[in-house]
Amino acid sequence: MREKTFRLLQSPWFIASVAFVLRLAWLFYKVRTIPSEALATVPFQNEVGNVAYALSTGHGFCCLFRQPTGPTAWLAPVYPVLVAVIFKLLGAFSFRAFCASVILNSLASALTCFPLFYSAERIAGKSTASLATWFWAISPIAIVLPYAWIWDSALSSFLAAALLWATLRVTESLSFRDYAVYGLLWGASLLTNPALAALLPFLLAWLLLHRPTKENARYEPAKQNGYHPEARFWPKDLNLIRTTQLRLVLLSIAILLATCLPWTIRNYSYFHRFIPLRSNLPYEFWSGNNEIFDANSRAINRITRYEQTTLYGHEGETAFLNEKWQAAKSFVRTHPQLYAELCAQRLVTTWFGTDSPAHDFLHTNDELGKSLLIWNAASLAALLVGLLRLYVRERPYLFPLAVFPAIFPITFYLTHTSLRHRHPIDPAICLLMAIAFLNRKQKRENVKVE
Repeated sequence: MREKTFRLLQSPWFIASVAFVLRLAWLFYKVRTIPSEALATVPFQNEVGNVAYALSTGHGFCCLFRQPTGPTAWLAPVYPVLVAVIFKLLGAFSFRAFCASVILNSLASALTCFPLFYSAERIAGKSTASLATWFWAISPIAIVLPYAWIWDSALSSFLAAALLWATLRVTESLSFRDYAVYGLLWGASLLTNPALAALLPFLLAWLLLHRPTKENARYEPAKQNGYHPEARFWPKDLNLIRTTQLRLVLLSIAILLATCLPWTIRNYSYFHRFIPLRSNLPYEFWSGNNEIFDANSRAINRITRYEQTTLYGHEGETAFLNEKWQAAKSFVRTHPQLYAELCAQRLVTTWFGTDSPAHDFLHTNDELGKSLLIWNAASLAALLVGLLRLYVRERPYLFPLAVFPAIFPITFYLTHTSLRHRHPIDPAICLLMAIAFLNRKQKRENVKVE
């Protein structure tokens, strides 16, 4: 019985089920304390809800602020389309649509357990994989966020974990199919959350430097190379291995570009400029860097949603964003020291959820807020220990794991940030936390890729 219980606790299926139940339990708790009329409308009063409503009513990908302002490229298309399908099936701005959206987010969050588990298993063994997945299942922010934001955050965390797992997998393969699926996964991920593109060059570079070996990979040569396609054969020629892998990586890039190309063409046809995925970076840059942060400024020290949506409606998306870009650049140029201080504050906020964690912890009566601060502080400390132990123990895997916490948040340090923005890399952080807690070297199974 003890052995069966231990195996159950190590099963990714069981852990994912617990994770799903915990997220649904939080939804059930909140819907009992908040009127359904509020939940039917307030969570959708954002860009995703507005665009999803326009899609569900047949107006296309437009109307960013629920006004007839025309097409928009402010958002990547995948998540608004998913919410639009929910609106179409269950009614726009309805309580049923809200519950379905949260369940979708919770399902994506729970499914993150699988790529996280298999990534950790490849790196450090099954015990570390189980612990990392349990960390994700009980993470307070991972439980709360699917309910708190009708946004792509939970889906992005699943895709980021899947990208890590897929990157580890294709290093053990020279299969056309594996690299084709890898490119398709990247394309779908960027069409969901373009911020994940920050990881792309680093993971591809590691792929090319971390060449597969005979011991951990299978090679499926084509007939035109003189080999039988069903033979499990590893070429002796190192140059052939390198050339094949380079071609397969280029294939992945080509499929990625082909996946995103229709959306890019659509954006160019409407806005007559190159917008590969989304256009909102100037506004995000400005919203975190403007005169409101300057105590000596004579400008009005507030920004209202009404003011900005009205300005957007009058100027149109392109002119509005151009104006924000110029204003943000001017602010950074004229306030270099203040900009550096704001970036430092955003760095702290990214990892703690607030730019003054000690003060907020001591002066808040919100138990949830305190638990989030404790979890964030502990995860940051364990993250650093995990990276150090990974460097000592499994150095080949240090780079692909380190780029998640080291590279991904940089954009948000420079613009503006929150725990929601950091959430896609939280699965990788849970993996590093598990490595920190399990110090002994684990025996990894040699997983072959078909």
